[in-house]
Amino acid sequence: MTCSNQLRRKLVLTDGMFWMASVLACSLLNAAGNPVAAAPPLEAGGQAKQADDRQGFVELFDGKTFDGWEHSGNWRIENRAFFRAAGGGPLTYKHQSVPEDFELRFDWKVSKACNSGVYYRPGQVEYQVLDNVDSPYGENPRQSAASLFFCMAPSKDATRPVGEWNRGRVVCQGTVIQHWLNGQKVLDFDYTDPKWAEMVELLAIRGGDLTGRGGELWLQDHGQPVWYRNLRWREIPSGETLRPSPDFQPMPIPPAALAKEQQRVQAMLEKAKSN
Repeated sequence: MTCSNQLRRKLVLTDGMFWMASVLACSLLNAAGNPVAAAPPLEAGGQAKQADDRQGFVELFDGKTFDGWEHSGNWRIENRAFFRAAGGGPLTYKHQSVPEDFELRFDWKVSKACNSGVYYRPGQVEYQVLDNVDSPYGENPRQSAASLFFCMAPSKDATRPVGEWNRGRVVCQGTVIQHWLNGQKVLDFDYTDPKWAEMVELLAIRGGDLTGRGGELWLQDHGQPVWYRNLRWREIPSGETLRPSPDFQPMPIPPAALAKEQQRVQAMLEKAKSN
């Protein structure tokens, strides 16, 4: 090989190595500035499991059995996930009531037009699970995925397409409630703050009481196939403090959807009067 060819080869190798180093550097910078992209995959690996253990998370589902859970025979276990296979009612965790201050994590996947939810406090207090595109409920953000159903809309739609797994998360401490979806905090408020009084009253009309404690965790059967997996929770210790984001702003309700909601509320109020 001539000196000229040797020099040319060195330059090519140097340029290639520089390009690879640049790509790697850009990737690291993007991951650091984008925590969603840097989040671990939905399939919980050994490192994610160890992190959960360090934070005190307890698994509610072993991926194999219904130990601790109760249902009417309409739920099955498929690929380490709970699957609502037929009508018959919710799947309820009976081993322990929901802690007063807690963090719940779970994965969920919907079928087309699916409507389901995770209930975590007594009465109608629900983290909505929904196909936002094909379900009629999706037209109202206050009834969309990751909303506190019929109370508070999320700040954005962070859902993945139908058939893909989503990561859900509920964090409650004192009077503060947070809902997360796919690594993004989309709902964050203190229900005693006067500016949210109208939303809290709306939930009360439906039958939800945010001051309730000690209820059961249950997964809703609303008529369509739905899947849940990786359910775990932890009690939040007194040393941790949850403060609501002052800039949280729920998505606005479109006029047509708001009119339908108001009609529904009126029907609820009339029914309550007749009882």
